[in-house]
Parts: sequence; structure tokens; C-alpha cells
Amino acid sequence: MKTVYSPKHLGHSGNVELIAGAMVPAFEKPSRAEIIKARVESERLGAIVAPADHDLAWAKKVHRADFVDFLPTVYDRWLAEGRDGTAMPMTWPTRGLRGDVVPKSTEALLGYYSFDAGATFVKGTWEAIKSSFDVALTAAGLVKGGERAAFALCRPPGHHAGDAFMGGYCFINNAAVAAHWFRENGASRVSILDVDYHHGNGTQQIFYARDDVQVINLHGDPQVEYPYFLGYADETGEGAGTGFNHNYPMPFGTPWAKWNEALEDGCRRLASYKPDIVVVSLGVDTFEKDPISKFKLTSADYPKIGKRIAALGLPTLFVMEGGYAVDEIGVNAVGVLTGFEGA
Repeated sequence: MKTVYSPKHLGHSGNVELIAGAMVPAFEKPSRAEIIKARVESERLGAIVAPADHDLAWAKKVHRADFVDFLPTVYDRWLAEGRDGTAMPMTWPTRGLRGDVVPKSTEALLGYYSFDAGATFVKGTWEAIKSSFDVALTAAGLVKGGERAAFALCRPPGHHAGDAFMGGYCFINNAAVAAHWFRENGASRVSILDVDYHHGNGTQQIFYARDDVQVINLHGDPQVEYPYFLGYADETGEGAGTGFNHNYPMPFGTPWAKWNEALEDGCRRLASYKPDIVVVSLGVDTFEKDPISKFKLTSADYPKIGKRIAALGLPTLFVMEGGYAVDEIGVNAVGVLTGFEGA
């Protein structure tokens, strides 16, 4: 299996985030991708290739154009307003406020285009966002070109980004862009299987009224877990999309046996949908030692995930999402891929 990777992700480094009432170094950090890449190499998974450049017009097919156009300008705007350090939102147009007003202040625009304070910017953030987008589409091209599977080692991740909002470390929704790209390049139907601990709220929002992209999410119960405001079992799609969105919220402490029941049911629904392509939003923050998650999967469980996805017998694109126990992130992420390969 080929891996697509860009060192440009390293520019998104040194930023901070507000979590549990404290400003701390971001959990989503460069070492995540570097450790995974090292494991790909040590396990001899396959060639590591650089991404080709892709037009942002593809991002604008699932995101609003004004949102995409804003992202490259953020840090220069931030500096021009006399600020430095990490650019982050602190004001949002919530209930009772004017959500139809587009402000001029960069801090306000950051709030206008986000749902939390988790998507922060430093000088190299845009270059990393663009490279992550390029990584996803280059890997999608490998699958379209006949590869059984490919791994998009995306950083930053993407599944929390919606049509006009960022958040949760995510800016452009790489998996959503790739899914739509497959649709416009010959696939009649695409399934997105999101196995990240946190619900892929952005992916759900983008495809919620569509019947040509099925979305399946396995995740922590949003009553008590981020992102809180989407991910409930009764969210099954709307309009043409009714019946094509499936959520499997699970409680804190969920072990492999219970998590696997959800995976099996999700794979059954996926197979019944009969997609041409599977896009896997690959988060490994379901791991028992993850610092910001509360499931109990072990490193031995991740190859089983890959094996089950392989049993679907479909061309598969793996897109890297979350996972923050960096000491084991390489073992766990690549474990899924080697399980898929049968190694």
C-alpha cells in the first residue's frame, strides 16, 4: 500500500489551544505524522510518495467558497492587526446574535467560520492545510488509478470541518473532498466509514441531505463527549439523504468487544449500500491510553479493524484523522493498514 505524505505539515507547529480552562500546547502536533511515517517505513508497508498540487476548486465543491478563500489569509490578517502568537477565535455568533453579519475583524471572522477554538493558526498553518488537502486527493488518485488501497497521511486532520466551519483541529475536510472527488470521477456511490473516537460532525453535515455518499460514524456518546452537538443515533439524514447517515454513539470505557459490534453493524450497512469506493476516516484515538479520549481499544485490536474493512472487498482510501497517544500512534495507525493488507 502506498502512503502519500508531505513534510509541509511541519509548518503547523507551536500553536496552543484552550482546553479544560487552560491554554496548553495543542495535542494535535507534528510528531503524530512523523511517528506514523516512521512506522510505515519500519513495517515496509509500501512506497511513500509526495502529493501533487490540486486546485482548491475541489475543496469548494464541499465547502463554501468564502470559507475556503478565508483560510490562506488568516495569519497575515492576524499580524496586520498587530497581533502575534497563535491566531484563534474567541467570539461566536450564537443564539440571539447576528449570524448573517460578516465581520471585518480577523478574530471575529475566526469565530464566524468556526464552531470551537480548536482550529488555530500560526505562520505555517495554511501551507500545512493545503498540503493535507493535496495528500488526500493524490491518494484518491492512486485508488482511482487501480490501487486496491492507499493511505493519505493527512495532517492537519479534517473530519470536524463542515461546509463553512472549522474546528477540532480541522480546516478542510479531506475525507469529504476525496469522497466528492470520487463521485465526480466515475463512482456512483461512496461510503465514508469514520472510526475516530470523536464524531465526524463536519462530514455528517456536508453529506446529510445526499444519497450518493453514505456516512457511518462510530464514536463517543455526544451527550458527554465532544463535539456534543451532533452524533446522536436518531440523526439518519434528511431529504434525499434520509437513511444514509448512521451514527453509533458509545459510552465511556467501551472495550473492543462492544466497539466491534458497532463496526460489524456498520460494515453490514455499508455492504448493503453497495458503494464503489470506501473512504475510511482513520482515527486511532479509540486507544486505551489516548490522553483526550475514553475508549479501551488496545494495540492488538487495530489490525482486526483493517482486516474487517478488507473483507468488504472494495477499493479503499484511508485518510488520517485523530489519535493523540503519540508513543503508540504509529503502531496503531499502521496496524490498521497492515491488517487490511493481511500482514
